Amino acid sequence: MDDKTNPALPPADTGDDEPTGAFSPFRHPVYRAIWIANLFSNLGATMQGVAAAWLMTDITASHLLVALVQASSTVPILLLGVFAGAIADNYDRRVVMLAAQTGMLVVSALLAGLTYAGMITPLLLLGFTFSVGIGTALNAPAWQASVRQVVSPRKIPQAIALNSISFNIARSVGPALGGLLISLWNVSFAFGINAVSYIGLIAVLLWWKPAPRQIHPRPILPAVWAGIAYCAASAPLRRILARSFAIGFGLAAYQSLLPAVIRDRLGGSEIGFGVMLGLFGIGSITAAPFAGTIRKRLGLEGILTIGVGLFVVSLSWIAQVHTIAMAAPAAFLSGMAWVLILTTVNTAVQLRAPDAILGRCLSIYQAVTFGAMAIGSWIWGALADWKGLPFALHAGSLVLLSGFLVLRFAAPLPRLGEGVLREGAPQSPRT
Repeated sequence: MDDKTNPALPPADTGDDEPTGAFSPFRHPVYRAIWIANLFSNLGATMQGVAAAWLMTDITASHLLVALVQASSTVPILLLGVFAGAIADNYDRRVVMLAAQTGMLVVSALLAGLTYAGMITPLLLLGFTFSVGIGTALNAPAWQASVRQVVSPRKIPQAIALNSISFNIARSVGPALGGLLISLWNVSFAFGINAVSYIGLIAVLLWWKPAPRQIHPRPILPAVWAGIAYCAASAPLRRILARSFAIGFGLAAYQSLLPAVIRDRLGGSEIGFGVMLGLFGIGSITAAPFAGTIRKRLGLEGILTIGVGLFVVSLSWIAQVHTIAMAAPAAFLSGMAWVLILTTVNTAVQLRAPDAILGRCLSIYQAVTFGAMAIGSWIWGALADWKGLPFALHAGSLVLLSGFLVLRFAAPLPRLGEGVLREGAPQSPRT
């Protein structure tokens, strides 16, 4: 990456005595404003996710179509993820984010209007969730790469952690709030709230005037290929990506089938669905502070073993119970497992990718992981239609466990420190 970022930090933030506590990034007005606006946007997105999944259970009895709601939001990351990283490197990241947020606002508003008018169909719903997924795929790498433009280098880890907290707060509160809104009115209200939630972030992005970056655009395909070639040539990254694909495929069984499980097996309502997703988010927040400590003590394989073990138990548990109350602990455990697994793999990629192509390496990781989830959602939904929900959930549990055990020996995760790149390490010559 040839562009050199100028964070345009205020003088008070350039000294050695600058505070670097957990909440120190909030000292930067731009970061603080974007974080708050992003929190509301994340809340809207989680409410829309709940509404779309529940709406599909209302307009079709097909478990496959219900599962495809989850797939349709992650397929764009598979198709566009590697290109989104290159786009974030080649163009003004603020403009990329503005375009993505504006597009998602328009799509969400159209979805709300058509749903209110009673004109939505399963295929239209999948098309709209796919379109929102495109915006998410384009926005994510641009925002992740922009963090260094709004906080000082010493505060980047804290800023990344705060971004994760924002997402998990939304995942905890948004689903239950979305279920409540659906029960009070209908799903179109949740879609409308999501459309409005983009306005604040768009306003902040229009207000933010970052120092210009020196950009040397290059053709997208060669830039993408540079990232792919580096990941293919790096043995640690190859093993990490293989593990992330297998794990993402298994994890999809829970997320994609949960709406059908709540309605058809547990006899729950939209409130129950929101509560289950909220417990998932609470589990994520509970486990997140301990992920680093566990990783240091047990290594990458150790923390992944705990995460996969918890998720296997959760899938089998939810396949056997018949009430929301009995399924609630499984939702909490799944959230804990989710954050232990995905934060571990994400961190492993970041530490082993050169800064020059970090955005592209992260985009490739996301494409592999969420692409596996999209494929898994389709397969688990089809299996549920064929053999029933309990069979599909047990199958997901078995595939997740067997894939972990096989790849534990065929593609072991790097040991702590193995392949880690430090400042001054050689960079890829063709970026």
